[in-house]
Amino acid sequence: MSRIGRSPIKLVSGVTVTVSATNEVTVKGPKGELKKAIDRDIKVEVKDGEILITRPTDQIRHRALHGLYRALIANMVTGVTEGFKKQLELVGVGYKAAHNGQLIDLALGYSHNIIFEIPKELKVNTVTEKGKNPLIQLEGIDNQLLGQVAAKIRSLRKPEPYKGKGVRYSDEVVRKKAGKSAGK
Repeated sequence: MSRIGRSPIKLVSGVTVTVSATNEVTVKGPKGELKKAIDRDIKVEVKDGEILITRPTDQIRHRALHGLYRALIANMVTGVTEGFKKQLELVGVGYKAAHNGQLIDLALGYSHNIIFEIPKELKVNTVTEKGKNPLIQLEGIDNQLLGQVAAKIRSLRKPEPYKGKGVRYSDEVVRKKAGKSAGK
């Protein structure tokens, strides 16, 4: 069996998990509620304060889904209790970020500013301190949505390998390449 899929998910107090007849898992907690449709072959059961995920056979497809759904449900439980955070850093001269509600106004070295709309499920904050790179902080309970939005913002100006300019995750390390070598 899958090592990931086999391990049970511990439920924290204040979190309730329900599985519908159509195999939809609903997780409610202090920070909100998340729903996820599970493949009909994978069985999810809640007992003794733990969530157990089982698969019917050892087919490659079932083995892959077993670990996947266990990880997704574990992320849902973590999301409704603690939440998730991602921080993006804008590295480059003149790169700026400002937010107004759910809109982020990004100046990334193009001829125009980019207006990016953040989904209402996420909270956004921008920090600009003198002498430091501007930061975009994203928070939410849905890890999948949070990662997708952060990746989309990063794709607007990926870090380039020569000077390191661009939008990067705050914990990302950009390996720099050597520039041109001098001629004769």
